[in-house]
Amino acid sequence: MSWFKRQGLNINTDTPKEMPEGVWVKVPETGETIHRRELEDNCWVDPASGFHFPIGSKEYFQILFSEGYTELGADIMPEDPLTFEDRKPYKSRLAEVQKKTGLKDAARVATGKLRKLDIVCACMDFKFIGGSMGSVVGQKLAIAIDYAKEHRIPLLIISQSGGARMMESILSLMQMAKTSAKLAQLSEAGIPYISLMTNPTTGGVTASYAMLGDFNIAEPKALIGFAGPRVIRQTIGRDLPDGFQTSEYLLEHGFLDFIVPRTQLRSKLSKLLNILQKNYEKA
Repeated sequence: MSWFKRQGLNINTDTPKEMPEGVWVKVPETGETIHRRELEDNCWVDPASGFHFPIGSKEYFQILFSEGYTELGADIMPEDPLTFEDRKPYKSRLAEVQKKTGLKDAARVATGKLRKLDIVCACMDFKFIGGSMGSVVGQKLAIAIDYAKEHRIPLLIISQSGGARMMESILSLMQMAKTSAKLAQLSEAGIPYISLMTNPTTGGVTASYAMLGDFNIAEPKALIGFAGPRVIRQTIGRDLPDGFQTSEYLLEHGFLDFIVPRTQLRSKLSKLLNILQKNYEKA
């Protein structure tokens, strides 16, 4: 209608102003919205509720390595030795996920400085087939462990996974033993290993390297366990305690050393590593 238009000006108020997609993000716990830039500046944690949005290796590396980092094993690609086919051939699914995510597999390894301290970090990406552990994930973790051992620097593994990758069958399950054996060698060398569990950390990942840290830590309200709560409830025929398999529940029952909000991750890790530094340098 005419009174909604200003005469003589190039302004037409009945034409909606376009808003760039993804500028505002909805917080699942509260239903409130927050500006994406504010989330990024706060390590993808809602300042009001403390809700931790899921992030991947790229974001974790940005949080940890203030001076940049060098990626290790970046050219390793997954294969399909079992020629697995279900609803879709495994090769086709790999190609689709690689194109969609820009990742080659569900883990990346980087080394750099965390507040002037050298560290090597292996981080999983849940958006790549649920962060499932296949042969490439096992090999990249082995590279990270070997690098930490050779250069005598601490190792950090950030887990977020649904467990083993069924499309690789026994080859996936073998990575549990492979990574556990490698971590035993790292322990014998006196090099500290910190395991950070995020939401979710389940299945064979929990049953192997995620729970083998010299320090096992987690983000708030992360789901951590082997089988899911529904499966356990059906198996034992009982209701489960409130908060079962959350990081808070595990801390209370002695499975974790401490819980660290993502916004405090860099400072907490640097304090811990400074305490440990003299010990492992003399070992």
